[in-house]
Amino acid sequence: MNVTIRDLAEQLNLSVATISKALTDSYEISPETKQRVSELAKKLNYSPNPYASSLRKRSSKTIAVVLPEVADSFFSLAINGIESIAHEKGYHVLIYLTHESFEREEAILKEFKSGRVDGILMSVSGETCSSNHIKEAIADGMPVVFFDRVCEDVETAKVVTDDFESSYRATSHLIRMGCKKIIYLSTSPTLSINIKRMEGYKKALADNAIRNTDAEIIPCHGDTETNYKIISDLLKGKNKPDGIIASVEKLTAPVYIACKHLGLTIPDDLKLISFTNLQTALILDPPLTTITQPALEMGKTAATILFKGIEKKNFDLSKERVILPSILAERSSTGNC
Repeated sequence: MNVTIRDLAEQLNLSVATISKALTDSYEISPETKQRVSELAKKLNYSPNPYASSLRKRSSKTIAVVLPEVADSFFSLAINGIESIAHEKGYHVLIYLTHESFEREEAILKEFKSGRVDGILMSVSGETCSSNHIKEAIADGMPVVFFDRVCEDVETAKVVTDDFESSYRATSHLIRMGCKKIIYLSTSPTLSINIKRMEGYKKALADNAIRNTDAEIIPCHGDTETNYKIISDLLKGKNKPDGIIASVEKLTAPVYIACKHLGLTIPDDLKLISFTNLQTALILDPPLTTITQPALEMGKTAATILFKGIEKKNFDLSKERVILPSILAERSSTGNC
């Protein structure tokens, strides 16, 4: 049986990335650890895969962008930013969609072992609860940069927004506008971006002495029809909210539709704010108050960092973390205009 880097990592209780760096005599790894790895590799007759090594040295002049979807306006803008940098570098961009599936995400990253791309920009799926497939890609020498949705336990570059702070601002804004019962419409409970937004929401409630219970966080994981029913039932209940924070763009339309069908008026009966880059927010009836992420800039920043990882042999991607601020755009859906 062929011994792999993963086998060495498991026996030494080290990460795959650490084993890989130790075997290549990286300055990041201590002499003691290098010796442990070397001794075990010799004992188990480990030998590197020369074919894989040659693939890593070959340039395809192509980068991959792995996304959960493109219907969201955020990702469309981010792709524009990525492509603008790639074009300057003379690279092609391949877009891969996971459709929020962890299995698809794993399969996509396995494809890259063939040397098809020189680097990966990715925003993880809503189902992603393990990062082993990403760590393996990095251990094989593939530069990976996260943007927006990240895996915090993976030691590589991350480009994110101030999700905790922006959610805190959104909640505080609704409180200032008179809301007493504010609901947070959640997505995947495992996504770090969603966790931070929920924490910001909870902190704002606590700081304003508004009682917080788990019932005020409503999971919306399904399609538009399913989410519409969840929101409609919520607005028909005895303890219906007077304010809603939609954590993602796709939850905005079901709120507008439910209010229309139930005869509720935004913002008189319900105030709404959403995390979205939707350009039509201005022409909705009423115009939508938004937390707008700097999507184009995030795409450009993530791509710029990735190319540093591709072009500079000793560039340490794990030290790169960029936090870009989002903007609260106040409009009529929260009653202030």
